[in-house]
Amino acid sequence: MFGSSPIALTAFLMVSSLVMLLYLVVGERRTRLDARLRGLSGADDGSQASSATIGKLASTTLPKMGAPFVPSDQDERTKLQTRLVHAGLYRREAMVVFLGVKMMLIIGPTLLGAVASFIGLIPLQQGLIFGACLGMGGLIGPSFWLDHRKRQRQTMFRRALPDALDVLVICLEGGLTLQAGIKRVSTELRTAHPALAAELAIVQREVQLGRTSGEALRKMGDRCDLEEVRGLASVVLQSERLGASLVKSLRVHSETLRVKRFQRAEVQAAQSATKILIPTILFILPAIFIVILGPAAFHLAAVFNQIVH
Repeated sequence: MFGSSPIALTAFLMVSSLVMLLYLVVGERRTRLDARLRGLSGADDGSQASSATIGKLASTTLPKMGAPFVPSDQDERTKLQTRLVHAGLYRREAMVVFLGVKMMLIIGPTLLGAVASFIGLIPLQQGLIFGACLGMGGLIGPSFWLDHRKRQRQTMFRRALPDALDVLVICLEGGLTLQAGIKRVSTELRTAHPALAAELAIVQREVQLGRTSGEALRKMGDRCDLEEVRGLASVVLQSERLGASLVKSLRVHSETLRVKRFQRAEVQAAQSATKILIPTILFILPAIFIVILGPAAFHLAAVFNQIVH
């Protein structure tokens, strides 16, 4: 099938190799529903072998590849670490693993192109050019992935915060302390909003280690880079310092977040009409023009041929 097109064969091999590489590095992503069902049923033992292989790769090979490329400047290193934290990558070796994956995506396509040229599939120049082009994608791709992961996390937190505050207000009205309420909320929302539940569990541990609830929530706001969480931390800090009613303050803050969530939904609904214009203009209208004007164009071409001849 690819015998007459070595360029297509090389592109197919490179894309397949990159897909396999990403699968080995990142692992097979399960859907949220599958993860919840496995977590609730406890049937997570079937993936232990593959998780062990991926964990071994992430703990040995990738850190060794990424360690030489760690920025020497403290400011750049701090900036990269902050981006990783905002994306939810809290592990200590996250930086070197991320840089290792980035180096693999940069160097891997070039090596594949060179191997394909040595085998005789394509000329060496074409292999190196294709490898370099794909390597440029590997250079900028991980950064876009970090930003996309950060936006996804922020969207999940914005959707989940009003629900979490409602449950927290109910817990406080029922007589629980703020620390006990946060623990209860993190337990109750583990299925519906696992990301927020994990963050609240971190907040609870920090409170147990000696921080106040407001300081722990402020740290959470820094990790998530969300003004909504920082505002929640300010409400809790002011209640702790001034002795104001925390239940009333949280209820008002929850209503404010719910109004903002509704407004964001309205904005997205209003933008959908504009966003649909691009595929309409690029794909739907040309097909309509072809269907409508195609027969007329053939008829005009036949008429002109008769006139000429």
